[in-house]
Amino acid sequence: MRFRKDAKLDRSQVEDYRGRRTGGAPMALGGGGIVTLIIVLAIVLLGGNPLGGSGGGLGDLAGQTAGTQAPGATLEHCQTGADANEHEDCRILAVVNSVQEYWTGAFRGYEPARTRFFEGGITTGCGAASSAVGPFYCPSDRFIYIDLGFFDELEGFGAASGPLAQAYVIAHEYGHHVQNLTGVLRRAASRDTGPQSDAVRVELQADCYAGVWVKNAMRTGLVEQITRADIQDALTTAAAIGDDRIQEKTQGQVSPESWTHGSSDQRQSWFARGVESGNPNGCDTFSGRV
Repeated sequence: MRFRKDAKLDRSQVEDYRGRRTGGAPMALGGGGIVTLIIVLAIVLLGGNPLGGSGGGLGDLAGQTAGTQAPGATLEHCQTGADANEHEDCRILAVVNSVQEYWTGAFRGYEPARTRFFEGGITTGCGAASSAVGPFYCPSDRFIYIDLGFFDELEGFGAASGPLAQAYVIAHEYGHHVQNLTGVLRRAASRDTGPQSDAVRVELQADCYAGVWVKNAMRTGLVEQITRADIQDALTTAAAIGDDRIQEKTQGQVSPESWTHGSSDQRQSWFARGVESGNPNGCDTFSGRV
């Protein structure tokens, strides 16, 4: 995956809180993001719900006051696509720009959501979060939160290290933002689990939306090239974070009745479906079996 060297980056879409701790207590629930880190995976998969009470994030903590601290950094070194090709944080910024450029054109009435980088912990509209929660979308304040160190943890769990593998994580979280805007998170806020549960259907739709962006990424004016090898990296990552793969690694056995994000096959299949169709209308995970 490569960005156009002369493409201009919009730094206003990402706030950088790295270098300052803005919230210390870990969240009570696993996030609505792509996967929790290994240290809390077993707990979340055995009893957590990625939707929380209000869906699509950490709803049981919603209503708590978000932090008002100013960002500790400004990403001044991230000016162009050339910077995105060289620096990880600039690359994630470029992905955010591209994903939102796509959804602005594809979804009438799309309202942008910003991303916040942090380290250690941060206070959000959904409560205090620690890095152990992993990337997540908070529907209460409409921010995506990520500690970039997560990508190193993800590689250690069998995910690919390529740029599109990382972009898949971000695009998935923005898929949850789209679900929030369309009302899917609210309608699917039940606490059921299992391969055909609403929780899994929400996550698979976000995977599919991530694939749709991949199909259209080069049309956004920022992405110059996506190769088959890049797409395979994203598929490898989708497989690595399937509930069955995670349970096998953390518990030594697979318990489908507790799934909240979908199996490796499900996640790969719906991401691939998005890449193949390039159309959000092909991401209906709520009709029939998934």
